[in-house]
Parts: sequence; structure tokens; C-alpha cells
Amino acid sequence: MEESSVDRENGVQGRGGLATTTARTLNLPAGMSRDSLQLESVARRLWRGPGSPMKQNLSNIGTSSTSSPVRTSYSDRFIPSRSSSNLTGFALLDRSPSGANIAQANDNREDSAAAYSLLLRSELFGTEASSPATPDKAMGLAARDPIRSPISPTNRNLFRFKSDHQVRGSSSRAESPYSLSPGVLDATLTSTTMSPRKAPRKIARSPYKVLDAPALQDDFYLNLVDWSSHNVLAVGLGTCVYLWSACTSKVTKLCDLGNADSVCSVGWTQRGTFLAVGTNLGEVQLWDATRCRKVRTMSGHRTRVGTLAWSSHILSSGSRDRNILQRDVRAQEDFVSKLVGHKSEVCGLKWSYDDRELASGGNDNQLFVWNQQSTQPVVKFSEHNAAVKAIAWSPHQHGLLASGGGTADRCIRFWNTATNTPLNCYDTGSQVCNLVWSKNVNELVSTHGYSQNQIIVWRYPAMSKLATLTGHTMRVLYLAISPDGQTIVTGAGDETLRFWNVFPSPKSQSTVRDTGVWSLGRTHIR
Repeated sequence: MEESSVDRENGVQGRGGLATTTARTLNLPAGMSRDSLQLESVARRLWRGPGSPMKQNLSNIGTSSTSSPVRTSYSDRFIPSRSSSNLTGFALLDRSPSGANIAQANDNREDSAAAYSLLLRSELFGTEASSPATPDKAMGLAARDPIRSPISPTNRNLFRFKSDHQVRGSSSRAESPYSLSPGVLDATLTSTTMSPRKAPRKIARSPYKVLDAPALQDDFYLNLVDWSSHNVLAVGLGTCVYLWSACTSKVTKLCDLGNADSVCSVGWTQRGTFLAVGTNLGEVQLWDATRCRKVRTMSGHRTRVGTLAWSSHILSSGSRDRNILQRDVRAQEDFVSKLVGHKSEVCGLKWSYDDRELASGGNDNQLFVWNQQSTQPVVKFSEHNAAVKAIAWSPHQHGLLASGGGTADRCIRFWNTATNTPLNCYDTGSQVCNLVWSKNVNELVSTHGYSQNQIIVWRYPAMSKLATLTGHTMRVLYLAISPDGQTIVTGAGDETLRFWNVFPSPKSQSTVRDTGVWSLGRTHIR
């Protein structure tokens, strides 16, 4: 009977023997009574009237701070408690930081995050969410709510369903269904990223003019073509020198050396009024082109003078005797200094644009750099494997020198004479005969011999080919550029001179020339 009274106090009715047996046989966990096993009794208590002990206990919870602790009831239903859930990481709670946290959060944010947030919100929630109505909204969510995720909307609705009321036909900017853009872009960004690509410059693949040049020698070591600043072309043909005016297309015979001698090189002064002529006998003659009169004859070489280069009043001449003579045309002496260093014929000479350095190339595969005072080379480059005739200084970068090798080398190499270091090397596949830089753009032209006889326009420093011009049937041994920097003339042993438009003008950046004397077709230079 004592067990039955205890059972009644715990809410168990009329099952004394069975309950006692169950409590004695079961091994219950600590803190769990046998009342929790009586599901039927618990259900009855829950459905009792307003005066039930269960409802009274529930009503007293939270209202009375002195109430006794409530015993935990265990049942077959699980009611989750969200009080301990961490929803901050899901950006579902609006917690606004204060004080130093706001400053630190704002410092960690960047403009890129605000722009990305605005872009993504516009794509996900429409244009209304992306249009900045206030300065705070224009700066994105970073300045106002640093804790909130960048992709969460301002109204704190996780899911927002909205129909698109905008008519595509009335949109100011049509949106392509194939657009690669992740969202609606700003007009400034659209104009920048979607601007049409600039079309590459077109270079005519055929010469616009051809001149017959009889007796133009097929000799790799000679330099028989030069273009003056007065737009007059000088060409050495056999024993004579002819002048062709690009303005009037008029041909003038400057001189005839006679049967005992021949022309090996020509070179205009920088002002374009005097022409130096190197002969096969080792002389250098100076001619007044306007009057067709010889000014003086300078000796010093024992054999032919194959290359000439001007630097103000200084004339440099290179010969087969392996020497370079520096001649001051204002002095009475034939030469003022001798540069010794090459072990074979000197076939290439070029002064830098600042007239401080002289580059020389020889048949000994050497490339030397001299200064104004030196009689020995200050820099020696020995990487070429063939004769170095093609030499060109860059007008765009100080100390940048380009050189080309002969048949066994076929490479264009670039050098930094300021640091005395080699830069790059490019195999052209053919003998390199000449090089010239453009004055208007950072490009250069190379002419070639064995075996393709081609003319290549390069873009520097990528050295990508802009055009490959063909037409000569023999080695393209001679090259000169017009004073405006747009046109080049090439000469070959096929006894022709060909004029090509390859470079743009410095202002219009176009290759369009006026018609007239340039469209006369094929004519004779003598």
C-alpha cells in the first residue's frame, strides 16, 4: 500500500503491482523518474482543464522569480530550441556594431566590395535595390552595415520574389541574352569594356612606285642608296651618282667617276645639301648637290669605302682596309682620327641620334660602339655569326641599338649600350641586309637576302610581324627612309628601286598619300 500511495502522488493510478515491478527491474538514467515512462499519464495531464497543475506550473514560469525549478520532462517529441543557434554567419540577424568595431569594419572594407555588392544586388533583386538614393546607399552596405553579408538586401528579406516590369523594347540599353556580364553594368564601365577594338593598320603589300636602276650592283658590302632631308634620293649606279627628286620626279646626274673608278657608298649630310661619295679607290668626295659641284676630295683609305655616316660636321668612313676614319670637313686635314679594331672589312656605320656614339659592323662578325673621343671601341658585341651590315639606332629609346647578321646568322639582335648588355634575339630566316627605325611609331623595317628576299615590318618590342613585303627577285641590299618617316625605298641586284608606304604620319597616323608624281608607275632613274 505504501508503494500505491507513492504512485498516486506521482500521477500513477491503479497499477501498483505492475509499476512497482517496472521501477525495480529497469535501470533508469540519473535524474529520470519512472513518471516519464507513463506517456498516457502525461497526455492526460496536458489535456486537463484550466485548473490543472500543469497549466498552473506553466503560467507561473517566467512570472515568478522565486518559483521552484521546473523538472525536465522527456517525451517522444523533439522541440528544437533556437536560442543557442548561431545565425550571424548566415547574415540573418541584424547586429549593428558600435564604437571601434564600426571603424575597424569600415577600414577593412574597400570600394571594390561596395561596387561588387551593388552589382550583385542589382542582378539578384532588381534595379530598385541597386539605385543609390542617398550617399550612404551609393557607397554600398559597407559604411552602413559592415556585419551584414555583401549579398544580403537592405530590407533583410532572405528571399524576395519580384516580377520584371521593365519592357526590353523600352530599355535605354538592350541586354543581350548571350551577354557575358554577371549583371547590369554602369554606363561608364560599359563604354570602357565594350568599346570596339581598334583595327590593325593596313600596309599595302605592293610598291606604289618602281624605278629602273641599271647597273645597281649586287654587293652585300656596299651602301648605294640614301634619302636626304630635302626629299632627294641619291643612287650610285656603276661609275655615276644620280639624284631623283621625290617632289618633281626629276632625275639629275651628279657626277661620273670615269672608267677607272666606281661608286661604293653615298651619304647625305643632315641638312641635305652636301653628298659624300665613297669610291672604289679609297677616296671620299664631297659634292654640293644644289650646284652639282665637287667641294673637295679626302684620302686616307687604301681600298674601297663601302660605308659612310654623318654626325654634324664629322664624316665617318669605313673601308675594306679595316679602318674607320673620322673626318672634320671644316679642317684642312683629310681625317682627324683613326678608329682601329675590326679585323675585316667595315661594312656598317651609324651615328646615334644624339651624336654621342658610333656603331660599326664588320665582316669579322663584330659589332663595336665608339664614343666621340675614343680610338678604341668602348663596347664590343660578338654574338653574331656572320657579317654585320644592318645597324640602326632607336629614335624612341636612348641607347637602344639593333643589328642584323648575314647568311650564317640571320638574326636581329637588340643591345642596350647604356648598360653594355644584350637584350633580345630574333631569327628572321634570311640574311639581314638593312635595318631602319620609324620616326613616328615604335616600329622598324628589315630587308633580307638569301633566301627569301623579303621586307618585314616589325612592331617593337613584341617583334610581331605587321607585314611581309615581296617583289624583289634578288637580295634587298639597299634601304632608305623618306624625311617624313612614312615611305621606304628598297634596292636590289634586280636593278630596281621600289617605294613602299609602311609607316603612318606623325599627326594623322594614316598611310594615305596624295596622288600626282607618286602614281606615275614605273620609270627610269637614268
